[in-house]
Amino acid sequence: MTPIAVTIAGSDSGGGAGIQADLKTFAALGVYGASVITAVTAQNTQGVAAIHDVPPHVIAAQIDALFSDLAVNAVKIGMLSVPLAIGTVAAGLDRWRQAHVVLDPVMVATSGDRLLAPDALALLKRDLMPRALIVTPNLHEAAALTGTPLAQNEGEMRAQADALIALGAKAVLIKGGHAQSVQAVDLLVTPAAAARFSAEKIDTPNTHGTGCTLSAAIAAGLAKGAPLAEAVADAKAYVTAAIAAADELAVGRGPGPVHHFHAWW
Repeated sequence: MTPIAVTIAGSDSGGGAGIQADLKTFAALGVYGASVITAVTAQNTQGVAAIHDVPPHVIAAQIDALFSDLAVNAVKIGMLSVPLAIGTVAAGLDRWRQAHVVLDPVMVATSGDRLLAPDALALLKRDLMPRALIVTPNLHEAAALTGTPLAQNEGEMRAQADALIALGAKAVLIKGGHAQSVQAVDLLVTPAAAARFSAEKIDTPNTHGTGCTLSAAIAAGLAKGAPLAEAVADAKAYVTAAIAAADELAVGRGPGPVHHFHAWW
């Protein structure tokens, strides 16, 4: 059987994040990728110029077209900028009984541009977190989701992960790449256990799309049948290598993308 993963996210016209990053990640990791586009962004390495939200009935039609035909093994959810999109995707997950769901709660682009409407945050927590196998917030997203200050250490990261589990998340991967430290430490927390994933930080400005890439890589691992902790470990290794090779690319005049095909080019 061909492993298949679907990304439900926004399009990045610059190719470094969103749907484009997810499909590149799936391809690099040996998984067939399909997509449901929730928003179209006019975006490059320097920022987001415009966002057009795809109408909910078109999102639903994409979901039904894919899941009625493809044997989908995993789903990655990224940018859902408005409440109607969140409700539509939640209903689609229920309709097609998807269990291997990776939720990346995208709120702000690498450039600093907001991608999630303020009134959509509560719905994301209520309607999508309980439907996901794993939620993958960075430090800023974890703080917003829990209504607490930015975590300053691993103990506070763990506390925020526990708070998200109390809200219905089955597992939480809090990504510590934005912390002021020499190591990029991610914590995978479930109701029963916690695991720590660490990698040396790489000095490069070219980190556009890292969050999208990591969540897509986890979905790729799940699509191939890996247990959750193994999928997270493999995804962390892939993203670290993609960041390390990012300076081999020359894309745009702002923070460039990670190198999704570092093993091939």
